[in-house]
Amino acid sequence: MYSILASIDPIAFSLGPIDVRWYGVIIAVGIIIAFLVGQREMVKRGLHPDFLTDLLIWAVPLAIIGARIYYVIFQWEHYKDNPAEIIAIWNGGIAIHGALIASVIVAYLFTKSRNTSFLKVADILAPSILIGQAVGRWGNFINQEAHGGEVSRTFLENLFIPDWIINQMYIDGAYYHPTFLYESMWSLVGIIILLLLRRVNLVRGEMFFFYVIWYSVGRFFIEGMRTDSLYVIGELRAAQLVSVVAILIAVVFVVYRRVKLKNPPHYLDN
Repeated sequence: MYSILASIDPIAFSLGPIDVRWYGVIIAVGIIIAFLVGQREMVKRGLHPDFLTDLLIWAVPLAIIGARIYYVIFQWEHYKDNPAEIIAIWNGGIAIHGALIASVIVAYLFTKSRNTSFLKVADILAPSILIGQAVGRWGNFINQEAHGGEVSRTFLENLFIPDWIINQMYIDGAYYHPTFLYESMWSLVGIIILLLLRRVNLVRGEMFFFYVIWYSVGRFFIEGMRTDSLYVIGELRAAQLVSVVAILIAVVFVVYRRVKLKNPPHYLDN
């Protein structure tokens, strides 16, 4: 008989009547690390030191709103009858694709207002985006959510992951695929590749498009394991559809710019 440790308490600490959850703490840590990495590279690439701070002031809250709107859209059958719950984000219900879409729109408008190349900024921030995603998935781990289907403890042990992860994947009497871990590790590999690609001096925009393709490929397959997917129609998972569309758009952009543009700017160009 395996000894099962108690699940990790999702509440990190309390400030009077306010409970501060690990999920929020982990997300905040991810944003801070992503900011530090992105800020350093932005200054190297000739942008103002306050540029990223000003961008995040708009991007972070609007990304949260975008993540909630995306989730509500795909759960509309529930929320149309319970409109008061739409703003109850503290009860859970956000989607990373909604946050990404909102962030891209905000970044595009912000860079235009500062007369700065959107693709230049997107290239610089591509590793930072993956850092935020890699760290943020551990919030799902603490909450015992965003997991895959049922598996055996032996299966998890054969993955050579620590017991404290295995024990946390024991939920309501069964073990589950740690899909949060799969996505976090996939993102980590992507971060390393993107940091190496900085030295290759790709055509401007291709660092960002590589991020889109890399994340989307991983998310497509990992999403197929999850038990909490949002669906478009029938068994068509929203995240898989968005991933395929994102890959196609990124590939088209890369090919088009390579074929049509004469002497395009590169990553290391200021």
